[in-house]
Amino acid sequence: MPNDFPIRKIIHVDMDAFYASVAQMDNPELKGKPIAVGGGGTRGVISAASYEARKFGVKSAMSGRLAIKLCPELIFVKTDFARYTEISKQVRRIFYEYTDLVEPLSLDEAYLDVTENKKGNPSASLIAKEIRTRIFNDVGLTASAGISINKFIAKVASDYNKPNGQKTVNPEEVLKFLEDLDIRKFYGVGKVTAEKMYQKGIFTGRDLKAKSLEYLDEHFGKSGRFYYHVVRGIHTSEVKPNRIRKSLAAERTFSENLSSEVFMLEKLEHIAEEVSKRLHKSKVAGKTVTLKIKYSDFTLQTRSKTLPYFISEKSMVLETAKDLLYQEKLNNSVRLLGISLSNLNTDKTQINPSKTTEKPISVQLKFQF
Repeated sequence: MPNDFPIRKIIHVDMDAFYASVAQMDNPELKGKPIAVGGGGTRGVISAASYEARKFGVKSAMSGRLAIKLCPELIFVKTDFARYTEISKQVRRIFYEYTDLVEPLSLDEAYLDVTENKKGNPSASLIAKEIRTRIFNDVGLTASAGISINKFIAKVASDYNKPNGQKTVNPEEVLKFLEDLDIRKFYGVGKVTAEKMYQKGIFTGRDLKAKSLEYLDEHFGKSGRFYYHVVRGIHTSEVKPNRIRKSLAAERTFSENLSSEVFMLEKLEHIAEEVSKRLHKSKVAGKTVTLKIKYSDFTLQTRSKTLPYFISEKSMVLETAKDLLYQEKLNNSVRLLGISLSNLNTDKTQINPSKTTEKPISVQLKFQF
């Protein structure tokens, strides 16, 4: 094994059903009951579901109409991002007591590198347990954690013993853990890719590992190289405390389908205003404007335009979005519109971890976890 192989102690902390759990914590009458955050009304889409609701098949991104059919006793609650942000900050303050190497992925999850930590504790597993206990005692919510040698494996492991549990994958266990893993559990393998892998006889990590780099490149494009390396325990991406934002967006689902561009202009103005507010709050600007259109038959279309300069003002965002709207005729009536800005002025050239030439890890490695 090469001496410069980046073996780290990484923890991935994931709050359990975060939005729903916050609602249940703030309203004790909701504890133990199936609840959905968002999704109210005839056109609403669910943002999150409590574990009690998930037992009935209710999940995020599902329409409220379908959810209530699956779970007639389902209780809808409104989203409260100000409250979620407040709780998230409380949780992150706990993280920073252990390490400054914290990379938030969203309000409810983050990577922590505790290879060298403020507590001087050599055991990443014990640190994860202590952090989860602190979150429960200080904040009132439960969290799950995955612990391993890199971000990819830690992320996969954090889902293993949910809710309110943790999973450690020690260095000598990594290869077998990945070989036995259902391909659907691989972080980065979505539903469509999983179906494609099934068709090619790839059901587990062991099946994936049997495929050559050339085969994966041919059938899965740029992602093939990523799959080739991670199934061998290779993922060299570091925990980045100042994670670079790649895009910023806002969207709206309408109570009634819109059939004409004229009716969409007012909606676009509100969306552009929200995007502009978020850009100013984050102190960023972007060059690429993307218009997202979801039709009444749920098909999705995106139209993009890259400008020669950075923009953040509502007027510029709106004008570009209008140009995209009129770029071609609509395919159907529209149920959702969204605007996003990418190619931000925070972008930097980064090393692609999938292009590593590192050798697979050795099962002889001994490293205290």
